[in-house]
Amino acid sequence: MTIVAIIVAVLLAFLAFRFIRGMIKFAFLAVIILFAVFIAYMSGAF
Repeated sequence: MTIVAIIVAVLLAFLAFRFIRGMIKFAFLAVIILFAVFIAYMSGAF
């Protein structure tokens, strides 16, 4: 029974890690896009 619980815990930790890593990647892209828009706005593109 404890072996099953350990396997489930490892799977949940792996999924959480992948989810968090995906969120960090998404946030990083959002920051880059916002920075690019800010630079374009400052240079008078809009």
